[in-house]
Amino acid sequence: MSRSDQPTTAEDEESILREYVLDVRIVEERPPDGGSRYRFEAPHHEGITFDEPELAELYADVYFDVNGFQEAGTGDRGVPPEIIQAGQDTLAAYFLTQPGIDENWVASFYGIKNTKVERYASWVRTRAEEVREGARERGME
Repeated sequence: MSRSDQPTTAEDEESILREYVLDVRIVEERPPDGGSRYRFEAPHHEGITFDEPELAELYADVYFDVNGFQEAGTGDRGVPPEIIQAGQDTLAAYFLTQPGIDENWVASFYGIKNTKVERYASWVRTRAEEVREGARERGME
């Protein structure tokens, strides 16, 4: 699982894979040479692309869990302050979206079992859905 550093080209076909409230979405990019990449887009957020749709969706969940964040300016190894302040479960989920990091790495980092890492990610997904539902109820689509 990884992020992709390949830029979008004019020849890429695109379609919306998932659309969320507040103009947040995941776009599937299909380059002419085959395969797919998944770009997370949000207002005031530098787009980021993933090789797997599940990672893009987890990234979106982290984004909603902390009510948005910016990675620009955090450096190659930095973590946005909003994520650090949100707690261990949100940070663990964010780590899972980073290149070269998987459940084993996160479990080792925290000294926990993989099942707890999975639980952390599920808590973030649940809270993110609650945030999106609350936005929909308030007509913020």
